[in-house]
Amino acid sequence: MGFKNFPLAVSAIVVDLDGTLLHTAPELAESANRMLRDMGRPPVSQELLMSYIGNGISWLVKRALTGDMHAEPDADLYVKALPVFEKHYTELLLQSKPFAGVVQGLDAMKAAGFRLGCITNKVARYTEPLLKGIGLAHYFDIVLSGDTLAEKKPHPLPLLHTAKFFGVPIERLLLIGDSLNDALAARAAGCPVFCVPYGYNHGEPVDGLDLDAVIADLPAALKLIKRV
Repeated sequence: MGFKNFPLAVSAIVVDLDGTLLHTAPELAESANRMLRDMGRPPVSQELLMSYIGNGISWLVKRALTGDMHAEPDADLYVKALPVFEKHYTELLLQSKPFAGVVQGLDAMKAAGFRLGCITNKVARYTEPLLKGIGLAHYFDIVLSGDTLAEKKPHPLPLLHTAKFFGVPIERLLLIGDSLNDALAARAAGCPVFCVPYGYNHGEPVDGLDLDAVIADLPAALKLIKRV
């Protein structure tokens, strides 16, 4: 079920972080390989590690350890590996860069009068320093991390919570993301969703997702919406 009457009537915009705003995959992949090295395990290709990104750090660590999207590693191994990953990722965190068009897009959205939020499955201990350190924090009136609420994407709760925070009907809240998680969350909440094609959708193209539009970059969203 999509919202097809363009331009869509939108009051506020929420944007995903990893793969939509910031190219965090190189640092996530490098942290995973440093973790594997420290634990005496062979490295994994960056391409494969990139396909593991998108459901939070705990799943990235599990997938790096098992080489499988859904398998659970030995519990003791996981408990040892997670803090090793976290140490390396904390060191590399601020090397991530915004994707092309991100700053221009956020500036244009602000100038057009849209209120902005960021909804990510990344835990707050990384989300907040990352947005501040890279200079994007000031754009957002609300930031929801993977551990802010009781549920995270693909659950609709973060979107419903944000619509309530902004005081706008859920169908006037636009989500811009890069993955199946974003599409599922938006459809469950009942809000429109656009995806960028350059992010992290487990190696699958976003064209096959249930979306309202695929946009080349953030500025392209403005052609498809009107502020209400």
